[in-house]
Amino acid sequence: MSGTGKVIGVISIKGGVGKTTVVSNLGAVLAQQFNKKVLVVDGNITAPNLGLHLGVLKSKYTLHDVLYDNVPIWKAIRRSEHGFDVLTSSLVPGKSQRGRINPYKLHNRVSQVKKDYDFIIVDSSPNLNEEMLSTMIASDELLVVTSPDYPTLSCTMHAIKVAKERKTPISGLVLNKVRDRSFELSVQDVENATGVPVLSVIKDDVRVLEALSKTTPAALSAPKRDVSVSYCMLAAKLAGLEYSDPRPWSKVLGMFKR
Repeated sequence: MSGTGKVIGVISIKGGVGKTTVVSNLGAVLAQQFNKKVLVVDGNITAPNLGLHLGVLKSKYTLHDVLYDNVPIWKAIRRSEHGFDVLTSSLVPGKSQRGRINPYKLHNRVSQVKKDYDFIIVDSSPNLNEEMLSTMIASDELLVVTSPDYPTLSCTMHAIKVAKERKTPISGLVLNKVRDRSFELSVQDVENATGVPVLSVIKDDVRVLEALSKTTPAALSAPKRDVSVSYCMLAAKLAGLEYSDPRPWSKVLGMFKR
């Protein structure tokens, strides 16, 4: 493995589960809370929106330019206002940014800057196509984002099957948009069906949508909310670091456990 950074691909094969939100918040927390050097990459070539989440609406060069050999990767990377670097894709690709992309090319280009970062997080396409294959090839490990319902679980099982066939290690699942309703699938249901551990349960929170309207990760705009603490705990697991839950009820519960 070249370089010292870890490349984490974030995948799902169903839109609307919050995959890009997970990417932007993980990037923010790793950079701001854990002082890691982070690059987030929009690997969703045909329908990119990571830049929209982060307020990066225009870039002189994008991942499209990198993959079509218009510029080197370092030239397309820019600093976000949230403390980490970002490599967006073109919302409207130009004539020199069209055509079939070799799925191995993202791996090659990301490897060129891997040594400059602690973490590179790639937001994959939600479709089972060459773009998702590209993310799988480029990644050292994968996070699979799902939600607690049967249609999404079915898609998640399919994504896991493809990842295992590609022999890309899966770190675990992120169970997102949980509302604590009796009709939802439980963590145990999801783990039993997929054979993959759930690393994080992230509650549904309207503040996530509010943060998106401000193009700011919710973990930064509302750091004391449960959703933000969940992202901190997930980031700590991925980085192999300790994290103390700051919520008062958590400390009280810990005293009773002791």
